[in-house]
Amino acid sequence: MPAPYPVLPPHDHGLLDVGDGNRVHWEVSGNPAGRPAVVVHGGPGTGSSPRNRKLFDPDRYRLVLFDQRGCGRSTPHVADPTTSLEHNTTPHLVADMEKLREHLGVERWLLFGGSWGSTLILAYAQAFPERVSGIVLAGVTTTRRSETAWLYGGVGRFFPEAYARFRAGVPQDERDDLVAAYARRASSTDLAVRDQAVADWCAWEDAVLSLEPAKPAAAPYTGRPEAGRISLVRIASHYFAHGAWLAEGELLRGAGKLSGIPGVLLQGRHDLGSPPHTAWELARAWPDANLHIFDDSGHMGGTGMGQTLQQTLDRLGRAPR
Repeated sequence: MPAPYPVLPPHDHGLLDVGDGNRVHWEVSGNPAGRPAVVVHGGPGTGSSPRNRKLFDPDRYRLVLFDQRGCGRSTPHVADPTTSLEHNTTPHLVADMEKLREHLGVERWLLFGGSWGSTLILAYAQAFPERVSGIVLAGVTTTRRSETAWLYGGVGRFFPEAYARFRAGVPQDERDDLVAAYARRASSTDLAVRDQAVADWCAWEDAVLSLEPAKPAAAPYTGRPEAGRISLVRIASHYFAHGAWLAEGELLRGAGKLSGIPGVLLQGRHDLGSPPHTAWELARAWPDANLHIFDDSGHMGGTGMGQTLQQTLDRLGRAPR
């Protein structure tokens, strides 16, 4: 198994005006003549990470990283309480990706992402299948309302103490829809209310990850910088409260649009946040997808998932375009 590749600095970067007062930060690294690939980050609202560059052979890939609206180095940033989320929706993000592809002169690109990133990738690929050369997903989600209800409700049976604290973070008369209640509070102009909502949401997300086989060194949500925590909670709760502006099951029903696009689905058996049944359903609906379920992995990955991911990206990097 080869060592991860060096995290080389980007050779090009910029801010793309995507409309509605938003500018999306992007950067390109690797071989300008290599296979185009784009990393679609999770959250939504986490921003991209340069660590993803170590997965891609810089001699074989032309790698694009970008920050979705309102987070990372995109502007305006939603940590500013005056930044509106009105024009921050799944259709907006899909359109932003297509504008970025056109701006960079990419004909077709390989899409890689996990968690929320897998939802956005599926939405984009079903809208623009002719622009996709392949798809690699980890920790598969489609952001159905049933999946959101599990993550912010059903899984609480494994963490009753933490879930009780999460519920207590909103007024009792708003607890019938916790996600919508948190979305309102995370966008409150009362910064004390906002900051408490952000802290409570992040504590719950960390609790769900606490049984992961590959335990992170620190709390992955609570340990983020302040602006990153705010953008994550404001944007994620906003998206989940609206069902990501997707009809229930839309991405599974539309999987036939991916016909002819090779896909690799990497899923942890112990992923409590995104249980394996979604990846299983997607693989059944998308004949060109190859599903791998790893008994040593959860939402944050694991040894088996990491090895297969690296082998997959190396193989795709060597394949003729």
